[in-house]
Order: sequence, then C-alpha cells, then structure tokens
Amino acid sequence: MSVDQLNLGLGFRKHYRIVPATTGALRDEGYRIRHEVYCEELGFEPERPDRLESDKYDAHSLHCLISSAADPGVSAGCTRIVLVNPADPHAPLPFERITAGTLDRSLLDPAKLQRRRIAEVSRLAVRSLYRRRKGEGHRAVTLSDEDYGTGTQPRFPYISIGLYLAAVSMAARNGIDTLFVLTEPRLAAHFRKLGVDIRQIGDPVEHRGLRVPSVMDVQAIIRDLRHLLRPIWTAVNEDLEQGYAQAAPDEELVA
Repeated sequence: MSVDQLNLGLGFRKHYRIVPATTGALRDEGYRIRHEVYCEELGFEPERPDRLESDKYDAHSLHCLISSAADPGVSAGCTRIVLVNPADPHAPLPFERITAGTLDRSLLDPAKLQRRRIAEVSRLAVRSLYRRRKGEGHRAVTLSDEDYGTGTQPRFPYISIGLYLAAVSMAARNGIDTLFVLTEPRLAAHFRKLGVDIRQIGDPVEHRGLRVPSVMDVQAIIRDLRHLLRPIWTAVNEDLEQGYAQAAPDEELVA
C-alpha cells in the first residue's frame, strides 16, 4: 500500500492534535520547546535561566503546538506566525531584517504590500525525540524522502506538515494573504512536491545554515492543496477551531 492510498486524516488524528496557544501557559510550553531545540540542542540562541526562549516578536504573533493525541499534555513541537507590529506596521518582520541585502524586490517587495495582511512563519521547532534521524540532530525541523517510508511500509511526516498547515490556517483565519518563510532549500523543495506553491524571492543567505527567503499565497495554498493533504488540512482546521472556541474571550491574541 502506498502513502497516497492511506487516509492521512485518520492517521493524523490517531497520533496528534493541533493546539492553539491561547493562554500564557500554552505559550510558555512553546517557549520551552524552542529553548530545548534552539538554545540547548542547536546553540542558535543563548540558554536562559527560565528555559523559555522568547523574543520581541512573540507579543504580536499567533502560536500553536502539536501534541500527542494519546496524552494531550505531551507536546511534540510548535510554531508561530509573526504578524506586523500593530503599533508600527512598517517595522520589518524578522526575515526582512535578515535578508535586507538579498531580497529581489523586483519579484516581490514586502515593504509595498498591505502590511496588516502579511505574516511570517517562524520558530518552527520539533523536539528531538520526534525528529532525530542519523545526521539530523543539527536541524530544528526536518523533511526528507525517508519521512515517507517505502511502498511496503509507508509513513508520513505528520508533525512538520501539520505545523505548516496550522500556520496557513491561522493566517487565513486572521485575514493574512501572504506568508513569508526563511527556510532550508530542501525543505522548500519538499513542500513543492506536496503541491504547496512556495516561491523563492531572493538569494540564499547564511543564517543558522543556508536559508532562502520564500513566499506563499495563503488562499492559493488552500485552493490548490493536493487531495492527499486535504484530510490533514481538515483535521488541523477542526483542532484549531475547537481550541479557539474553548478559549476565554481575552485569551485569543487576534480575533
């Protein structure tokens, strides 16, 4: 049986749940995952006494976790989308600062877009227990041909795909048209294989390894998502909607 013959939505539901981080406690759980991955394992950021990795962008970001379906208290990974600063919409997003000299603004200039309708996928991290293969310990998130198994033993990279689809879902829910991401070239290539239109908009830059600035059209992704991914998309959306519905009115950062 091949991967495309499986009901990936049922497979996702069997193992994982997407949890919107609508409370301080849930956001702290994401910060702990980020500290484990970015500070303790990879050394990308300095370790902190409270073991919470956070920055100035978190205050105007939307956060989510992916947790174990069997034990919702066990989180496997996290991500966020960084919105523009409502107090200063023209302040650069993180990738804009990093790629200021390498963006090809003839392809797309983020500074000229309607700023409140753009965001950046950022700080995607998966705990080592869920991502580590031989030679992969130096990456915060991985995606390769091995993740899809073989014809006789198919599997699917639920965590990575689930977190990226959650980012797209959060963006759509909050009126975001355009998502930017600074990612490894091979990760972008794998998303293109899955039918996700991710377009490079500048030269690679050295930032914790080679990274390429890329852009995704939120509605185009939703419209053109391959049939293979539709069941996971549905599961992710249902999880997010349920989580937001259960949140107190003042807990959700953006309505």
